[in-house]
Amino acid sequence: MMGSIMKKFIFVSGGVCSSLGKGVAASSLGALLEGRGLNVRMVKCDPYINVDAGTMNPYQHGEVYVTDDGAETDLDLGNYARFTKSALSRASSITTGQIYESVIRKEREGLFLGQTIQVIPHITDEIKRRIMAVAEEDADTDVAIVEIGGTVGDIESIPFLEAARQMINEQGRANALSVHLTLIPEVAQCELKTKPTQHSVKAMQEQGIQPDLLICRAPVMLDRATREKISSFTNVELRAVFVSFDVKTTTYELPLIFAEQGLDQVALEKMGVAIRHTDLEPWRLMMRQFHGRRGVARIGIVGKYMGLHDAYKSVYEALFHASLACGVEVELVKVDSALLEAAGDGEAVLGPAGSHPVDGILVPGGFGDRGIGGMVKAVAWARVAGVPCFGICLGMQVMVIEWARNVLLWADADSTEFNERTARPVVSLLADQAEAMRAGMYGATMRLGKSESVAREGGKLHSAYGQRRVWERHRHRYEFANRYREEMTASGLILGAFTADGSLVECVEWPDHPWGVGVQFHPEFGSKPIAPHPLFTAFVAAVKARG
Repeated sequence: MMGSIMKKFIFVSGGVCSSLGKGVAASSLGALLEGRGLNVRMVKCDPYINVDAGTMNPYQHGEVYVTDDGAETDLDLGNYARFTKSALSRASSITTGQIYESVIRKEREGLFLGQTIQVIPHITDEIKRRIMAVAEEDADTDVAIVEIGGTVGDIESIPFLEAARQMINEQGRANALSVHLTLIPEVAQCELKTKPTQHSVKAMQEQGIQPDLLICRAPVMLDRATREKISSFTNVELRAVFVSFDVKTTTYELPLIFAEQGLDQVALEKMGVAIRHTDLEPWRLMMRQFHGRRGVARIGIVGKYMGLHDAYKSVYEALFHASLACGVEVELVKVDSALLEAAGDGEAVLGPAGSHPVDGILVPGGFGDRGIGGMVKAVAWARVAGVPCFGICLGMQVMVIEWARNVLLWADADSTEFNERTARPVVSLLADQAEAMRAGMYGATMRLGKSESVAREGGKLHSAYGQRRVWERHRHRYEFANRYREEMTASGLILGAFTADGSLVECVEWPDHPWGVGVQFHPEFGSKPIAPHPLFTAFVAAVKARG
C-alpha cells in the first residue's frame, strides 16, 4: 500500500466508437499498477437501464460474468479478473438501472424530504456514492479504476461523465485522473487520421473533462510526429499520449506494451505517487509460454450461441490460458448445437470415430431447450470414441441425460427444464425451487455465486485440483436429480463431487475413459493467463495427449 490517506481514482472513458478495448486498457493499467505494488479496485459503469446483465441476450451483450457474491455482471468484469487481483463483487458493477432504482426507492421512502429529484445532484450523487463505496470497502485500496461504458456523446453516458467531472474537481487532479481511449482510423494509402481523436477529446472537454492521458487505438505504432500532432490538438502532454496498436500475439501482451511506453510511470507521476520497482515477470513468463507452444489441439465447442464470440468469452479465454500451461496451441472449432441436432448423428458433423476431426469436446453453459439434442449427440460421440469431453453447468446436465438415455437405455430421460412431463427427470428443480417457480419468483430459484464442493478421493476432479475441497461459482437452476443417484452409480457413472453437506451432485465422471468430466459450476470465471485454471489445464492436457 502506498500509505496515503487520500485514495486515487482513474476514470477510463472512450470515444469515436465502441469495442475499442476500454476494458482491456483499464485492466492492463490495473495490472501495471499492481506490478508497482499498489492495491487496485476495478469498477464498471454501464449506461444501460437494465439492473444487471442477468437477463440480457448473449447475442446482444455477450456472456454474463458472475462474481463470488453472486452478481450477474457485464463481461468486462471478466477482463478485470483475468488481468488483475482486484476483488470483484456486486458493488463493482454499476448500471443506470441500479442508480435510478435506488434513487426512486429513496424518494418513495421520503428520504429526500420532498425535494424535486433531478439528474444533478441526485443521480450523480448516487453514482459518486457507489464509486466511493467500492474504493472505501477495503482500507488497503490505493487506486480505484472506473471504466465508463459507452462513448462520449452518448446520451446514456452523460450522468456518469458528469459524476466523473465532479469527482475530479472534488478530489483534485492529483487524486483523480481522466484516461480517454480513442480511435486512429486508417484510410486509403495507409494514411492514419487523427481527426476523430481530436473531436473525441473536444467532446470530453465539452463535458467539462480535460483528459490527462490519451490511449490511441491504431493499427500500428504511431510515430512521434503523429503523436505530437495529437498532443497539440488535444491539450494532452506528448508524454501522456500512448498507443494501443493491433498486436499479432495476444491482448495479454498489452500490459508489457504499455509498460514499455511508460503508461504506468506517467500515471503515477500525475497522481503524485513515488515511482517504485515494478515486477512484470509473471507477464513476461506468460509471453515466453505463448511463443513456446508447439502443435495444435482442436477442441470442438458445442453450444447454442455460436454467432457471437463473446457469448462464451471466459470459456475461450480459459482454454487459451490452459494452452499456455500445456505448451500447445488450442484451435477452437465452433459447432452450433442446433445444426448438430438436425444431423443424423454426431458422426455426421464430428466425423467417424478414429478420424480425429476434433481432439476434444467442450459443452458450455446455457439456458433453454434449443440445440440440446445436438449437445447430447456430441457428448455421446465423445464418450463412445474415447475423445476427452468437458461439460460445464448445462454441459454436465447434458452428460447426465446422455448417460441415462444411452447407457441405462431410458429413452425418455430428460431435464424438466426441457420437458416438464418426462417420465425420467434425471435433471430437475429442487422442491423449494419448483415452489418458487410456481409463485413466479424466478430469481429466487438461481444458485448464484461461490460455494464449496468436495471432490471424490482419487477422481479426475481431485487429481486436477490436487485437493478435495474447492470453491467455485455457480449460475443455474436445475440439478442432478438425487432420486437417480443409486441407479446412475450402479450403471458405472461416477459422481465426482458433492456440495459440502453432500446434498447435491457437483460433478460427474465417465469410467474407463481418457477424460470425461462434467461440473455443475463455472470454473472458467477463475482462470487467468498467469494462473490457468487446473480443470481447464487437465482437460487440455488430455486433449493434447489424445491428439
